[in-house]
Amino acid sequence: MKIEEKSGISHISGSTVTINDSDRGFSSCQLTLESKSSQMEEDNTDNHHHHVTHPTSYLDTLLHLFRGNIGSGLLAMGDAFKNGGIIFSPIITVILGVICVHSQHLLLDCSEEMYRKTKRDRPPGFADTVALVFEHGPARLRRMAPAMKVLVTTFLCVTQIGFCCVYIVFIANNVKTICDQYDIHLNLSIHMLFVFIPLFPICLIRNLKYLTPFSTLANVLMALGVGAVLYEATQDLPPVESRVYLASWSQLPLYFGTAVYAFEGIGLVLPLKNEMRNPEHFQRPLGVLNVGMVVVGSIFITVGFLGYLKWGENVAGSLTLNLKPGNVVSMTVQILITLAILLTYPLQFYVPIAITWPALRKKYAQKSPVMKELYYRSALVLLTFVLAELIPQLGLFISLVGAVSSTTLALMFPPIIQLVCTYTNTNKVPLLMAFKNTFIILLGIFIFVTGTYVSIASIAQAF
Repeated sequence: MKIEEKSGISHISGSTVTINDSDRGFSSCQLTLESKSSQMEEDNTDNHHHHVTHPTSYLDTLLHLFRGNIGSGLLAMGDAFKNGGIIFSPIITVILGVICVHSQHLLLDCSEEMYRKTKRDRPPGFADTVALVFEHGPARLRRMAPAMKVLVTTFLCVTQIGFCCVYIVFIANNVKTICDQYDIHLNLSIHMLFVFIPLFPICLIRNLKYLTPFSTLANVLMALGVGAVLYEATQDLPPVESRVYLASWSQLPLYFGTAVYAFEGIGLVLPLKNEMRNPEHFQRPLGVLNVGMVVVGSIFITVGFLGYLKWGENVAGSLTLNLKPGNVVSMTVQILITLAILLTYPLQFYVPIAITWPALRKKYAQKSPVMKELYYRSALVLLTFVLAELIPQLGLFISLVGAVSSTTLALMFPPIIQLVCTYTNTNKVPLLMAFKNTFIILLGIFIFVTGTYVSIASIAQAF
């Protein structure tokens, strides 16, 4: 079974099953099962032709892209705008969106070049593209290829585990809000324990095809819930002048972390392009990527602007937590979105398992592999629960995950591999490209360092 990583996506080749899972809420891709080999180790799978059983159309891929970028990060944009300011945030969100999409184009270009250069059966995934760029790069960089692949894979796993932790906190917060309305006042930690109980058996499901109904239902529930939240946010809006135009410098790193968390869908682009009937339509000026991300970015800005304008400094880490208590519509929305995220958790959880278990199975599970995989799954889901218990602040948790892993994947690796590719081909790097890529890398380092520091400091202060 072959897996191509996404920061929320797995791509598996063979007989087709469509799974819509989520990077921040819902990541979508064509997942296909093959009985004999594990596509996880893409370097070693050169025996199969790049054949798509059920290729996707332009519209299909566009819808997958929407699902892959709209989820819990969207509902956190109100909190992001609070930490940025109502004038500063929309402008910088546009700039960040452009940079993130540009980085996705860089990754796609490098993957295509490595595909041609190595004559592989299918374009390489994210981690393999980075490894191959270094492997075929200048001599002094080639020995770094294995380490770079491990590094990218690690960040992909950290991102996914972070998403799972955020989901537990998200679900528990919403359940607590609902229970409080009925005078059932329990500590948030207790609610997390109740959330963990149904998640645990679901995460022991080893076959993707049994998770497909969860994904379909989750998409419907999330669409209904987000629509209702937007409607509520547009009612009785105060004037823009009542909000802070530019937040304090100490808050800005939290804005950047949350915004990058919301935009980070870079691991999604390769699987989606590879599944298209006409892959060349993915990257063209009016292709799926550009058109889709313009729509996604517009939704992020709209939700963030309205959320902060409506609820001001009281805006929560999820807009669902700001809905009027006791209101039937509000409670229905909270239940819908809570169920959507609950059903999405096992799909997100599948990705780190798919990335890490094949190597562990080969080394440690020659005997009783199924039982040992179940133990491993149990340990990993327990880890996400413990981490969620340790960091119960939803907004700060989202910002931390965005600063640590999403920033690295979205803003650092793509410009680095473009520089290596270009130097390999021409023995030089154009000055404009060097300046542009250095700026993106430095921006990524800035968000990584400041976002991580401020998030951890704020989490520590919250305790």
